[in-house]
Amino acid sequence: MSKLEDSKKGTSELLQLVSFMIGSEEFAINILSVQEINRMLQITKVPNAPAFVSGVVNLRGRVIPVIDLRTKLGLSTKEFDKNTRIVVVEVKDKTVGFIVDAVKEVLRIPTNITEPPPELVTGINSEFIMAVGKLEDRLITLIDIEKVLSNSEKKSLSEVA
Repeated sequence: MSKLEDSKKGTSELLQLVSFMIGSEEFAINILSVQEINRMLQITKVPNAPAFVSGVVNLRGRVIPVIDLRTKLGLSTKEFDKNTRIVVVEVKDKTVGFIVDAVKEVLRIPTNITEPPPELVTGINSEFIMAVGKLEDRLITLIDIEKVLSNSEKKSLSEVA
């Protein structure tokens, strides 16, 4: 049974999410995965790193890999601007930064307004899409941060940092 199915049992249960923008699309991740949100930092390129890895940053003495979520999602690259942020998350005992176009808000939504993504949009590279949240005025794609990177990608990230 998935986390989503588990959480749907109690319809009054709330999901606490951090929402962010990539292009014109809004995504969200569980707030418990988020360690911090930073403005853009100086990114040091790493030779022979996977294409989706922008490089590494020094975060208070810790070197962490930074992933361009646009590249990971197959979208075109974009110049960083004043809204660009690095969302620092914990993924299976690894600290990783994800570059997003803008962080929007912290949301609390009931689990009963989410549903699994339609089968047509769930391709081989979208197993990290956990659900779609139906808010009054918009849809938000909920991402399972643990599944954004494949096992081989996690291994290559370990070699980067």
